[in-house]
Amino acid sequence: MAGKKKQPRMSAKDLRKPRKKKVSPIVKDKIEYVDYKDVNLLRAFISDRAKIRGQRVSGNNRQQQREVAKAIKVAREMALIPYAQRVVTQRKGDRRRGRSDRDDARYEDRDDARYEDRDDARYEDMTDDAQLEMQEHEDSEPSEMDDVAAVDDAMEEVTTE
Repeated sequence: MAGKKKQPRMSAKDLRKPRKKKVSPIVKDKIEYVDYKDVNLLRAFISDRAKIRGQRVSGNNRQQQREVAKAIKVAREMALIPYAQRVVTQRKGDRRRGRSDRDDARYEDRDDARYEDRDDARYEDMTDDAQLEMQEHEDSEPSEMDDVAAVDDAMEEVTTE
């Protein structure tokens, strides 16, 4: 037992298949100088959100990565490349708030013209019932009873004075 040595255990990292080193587009195209005006080349080194990709992702060595980063920064300054690019994705329901794709669902089944003014600032803090009641009152034409009541109120004010 004294003469036998244990073999060192191999880690999971050592057991993995060795990765093939990524080749940089600069080396592939045999480019000697990274020019800030060569936008097509620089786009290969930025993400879809206009972030500069790392050298591990792009396959550049340190010197090439430094040159590419400087060229991208100059191109951004000269407005040849955007600083940031908005990526718009379509949401399939917002699970955080419990709302799924609603475009004012409470008004979808209503066709009446009286519901078209629902975005009016007067109705923002009211409940739906109060809004409907106010809109119905505004939309209704003044009747004879309203006129009679207004005249009676005016007469009472005059007689009390």
